[in-house]
Amino acid sequence: MNWYQLDVENVEQKLHVTANRGLNDRQVEKRRKQYGTNALEAQKKVPKWLIFLKQFQDFMVLVLLAATLVAGLLGEYIDAIAIMVIVLVNGCIGFFQEQKAEKSLDKLKELSAPMAHVLRNEKWSKIPSQHVVVGDVVRISSGDRIPADVRIVKSNSLETEESALTGESLPVMKHATAIRKDKLDAQDQVNMGFMGTLVTRGTGVGIVVGTGMNTVMGQIASLMGNTKKILTPLERKLSELGKILIVVALLLTALVVVLGVLQGHPVYTMFLAGVSLAVAAIPEGLPAIVTVALSLGVQRMIRKKAIVRKLSAVETLGCASVICSDKTGTMTENQMTVKELYLNEKQIYVTGDGYDIRGDYFIDKQKVDHTFPNMQSMLLYGMLCNQASLIVKKGKYFIDGDPTDGALLVAARKIGLTVSDEESYKVIKEFPFDSERKRMSVVLEDSNDRRFLVTKGAPDVLLPRSSFHMNESGRQLLKTTDQRNIEHAIDHMAAKALRTLAIAVKPLSKQDDLESSMLEKDLTFIGLYGMIDPPRKEVKKAIAECRNAGIKTVMITGDHVKTARAIAQSLDLLPNHGQVLEGYQINEMSDTELEDIIEDSYVFARVTPEHKLRIVHAFQEKGHVVAMTGDGVNDAPAIKASNIGVSMGMGGTDVTKEASSLILMDDNFATIKSAIQEGRNIYENIRKFIRYLLASNVGEILVMLFAMMLSLPLPLVPVQILWVNLVTDGLPAMALGLDKPEGNVMTRRPRSLQEGVFARGLGYKIISRGILIGIVTLIGFMTTYQNDPENLIYAQTIAFTTLVMAQLIHVFDCRSENSIFSRNPFENLYLVFAVLSSLLLLLIVIYWEPLQPVFHTTSLSIRDWMYIGVLSALPTVLFGFTKK
Repeated sequence: MNWYQLDVENVEQKLHVTANRGLNDRQVEKRRKQYGTNALEAQKKVPKWLIFLKQFQDFMVLVLLAATLVAGLLGEYIDAIAIMVIVLVNGCIGFFQEQKAEKSLDKLKELSAPMAHVLRNEKWSKIPSQHVVVGDVVRISSGDRIPADVRIVKSNSLETEESALTGESLPVMKHATAIRKDKLDAQDQVNMGFMGTLVTRGTGVGIVVGTGMNTVMGQIASLMGNTKKILTPLERKLSELGKILIVVALLLTALVVVLGVLQGHPVYTMFLAGVSLAVAAIPEGLPAIVTVALSLGVQRMIRKKAIVRKLSAVETLGCASVICSDKTGTMTENQMTVKELYLNEKQIYVTGDGYDIRGDYFIDKQKVDHTFPNMQSMLLYGMLCNQASLIVKKGKYFIDGDPTDGALLVAARKIGLTVSDEESYKVIKEFPFDSERKRMSVVLEDSNDRRFLVTKGAPDVLLPRSSFHMNESGRQLLKTTDQRNIEHAIDHMAAKALRTLAIAVKPLSKQDDLESSMLEKDLTFIGLYGMIDPPRKEVKKAIAECRNAGIKTVMITGDHVKTARAIAQSLDLLPNHGQVLEGYQINEMSDTELEDIIEDSYVFARVTPEHKLRIVHAFQEKGHVVAMTGDGVNDAPAIKASNIGVSMGMGGTDVTKEASSLILMDDNFATIKSAIQEGRNIYENIRKFIRYLLASNVGEILVMLFAMMLSLPLPLVPVQILWVNLVTDGLPAMALGLDKPEGNVMTRRPRSLQEGVFARGLGYKIISRGILIGIVTLIGFMTTYQNDPENLIYAQTIAFTTLVMAQLIHVFDCRSENSIFSRNPFENLYLVFAVLSSLLLLLIVIYWEPLQPVFHTTSLSIRDWMYIGVLSALPTVLFGFTKK
């Protein structure tokens, strides 16, 4: 249907909805069943059975399966069955890991989905956009992504950017009038809003006429092919490392096989042993474990109120050296409260906290009410030039909309103004707030058809535009002395960390051109609001912890410089030598000059989005990894340019969220600190299990290589090698990915982006521990074999057990950069459980008689265990007293 051709009334009739009431719950449920969810069809998922089969397509696994077939044909049924079972279990673990990672990523997509404002049951509410149905009445404003295809029914300077659909980057002005032409393309349907397009200016209301694949965006999506999964930098690095390790492992394995054959071992036996060793030594599961570790870490971050949109951000978080943070809502409570008024050249103090409408007005401890000259007018104007609404939930007051607007609304309620006072005025025209204009205006008409303009905004913007002011005598010319008094009041409020907002009015006639650039000139200045958004209690501690971690915190705000300085000082963010820069100062500097002083700058006040972008670039030019927070659509360029873009989950626009790597669900600075801590820990945990896996693999290869070089029998049979790979390597390695951070994780300097995986001595630790694990295993085998050459199985059992125990002890050493003695082993109960599980499985294959012939083992005595215990502890204990 060509909805653009229909009048608003016809659209309402066809969809059985009215724009001022919305749908009810019964209608929503019925339409959801009829039309489905408002989501584009995802690419077809790979069937689970195919994912399971993919676990066995690795070349080495296929060779191993062929070898077991040969073993079966030669009558080695027990070995063939045992190896098949181990391969099958290994495939199940790989399948589980892949499924876990996929579910985690799906959960992330769901959490970071855009939201929509809908009118249901005559109340506005915020819901995930996929829950929008045909007929829903939606409200859109600057910075939003339109949640579905809508027919515009109200437009206040509404403009959208539709380049995703049309390729045209210029904004399109929208209106609500029907268009009678036939066969119009999407770009010409200017009374329609399309799913996924961006609102760049103004506000509007629309009725949903198409959802999901029945939208213009859905038609385009149906033409698109599947997209490939993009690996994170760390996954790419480890994938490249894996290729190198495969070559090295295959060469060493081939050397073991050749030496064994030359020494007279059967070709079949050495071939099977070589393939088993290659399967165990090649860390083919490393990328999967990394993905699982990243996704598990991401789940922990979600519990800490941080949603990761891009997995690469998890790695980059550990490198962050500068956090450029918004003040309002991030470092503060985001409950702006009017504490003072400047009216009739007098200071009026306001009581009450947050959004609670209980409070009073005082002058010199004397209570004043609405009869005080201009008082009711000023508070009424603040309520009318406003886009917020007051909501009561469980006896508590909340604001839906901008916190500053909310503060003005609450201030009006405190003096007795209500919604009915507001409804007696009609909004003729609205000029939304713009960060460049720094003001908002509305043209209103009262019940007597009289028109007037109300403007609110930054005092330094409104004062030059004012020719008059109000005092107790009425409207007066604004003289220089009056202007100085107002400026003095602004300074007085700012010194107390109060944010100042001016409000002015102008009478209009019906003949006035509402598009004129002179409309907001010759205003009558009414007064000032002095507001404060108190600092969050937890932020001061978080800033101190970031400082200890080598991370500089920078406050960026559009507020007055004195307000910004006062808040920064109360949070201990601004050191004695620290500079405070204002936007106009940045304008006067070249990029080089800004870079020269950026290291000493901690607070940036009265800044624009362009300034934010320059600040980010300046820090990056000095070699910093920058995390940048923001909420508005104009913050998106700076967020995208930063190394880690952080958007606000509660107050952020959909565009900002899409540009960001990280979304704060609670808009709290302390959550950024927690995310950085978690990011550092995830990276350290990845290093831990790389260290454990590779050291274990080195030990396994070397024990076989040394035995062949010394003309000894095989110290490990193929099924034992595969068992070690499955049980001893797998379970503890996964548990290391769940390890808690070390106590000093937030006292270290940020990691360099160029740092390699083997940096900080990791390569040395892998080689040295691996060599020692191989040596003690070989010693256990040689001494036992020389004492009883007729009992090879007994010697192999000692070697097998020593190798397993050495690895299980070594895993606790991997938890610390320093020494096994520096951490409590019971901090990570997952690891303790994994080690105990591996130990129990080891005891089963040693002592359970039905499995002894399968795994070529025999029962061991207490004396044997004491000998094994000493040998297996040596690699960890010897290095336990050093930091290398």
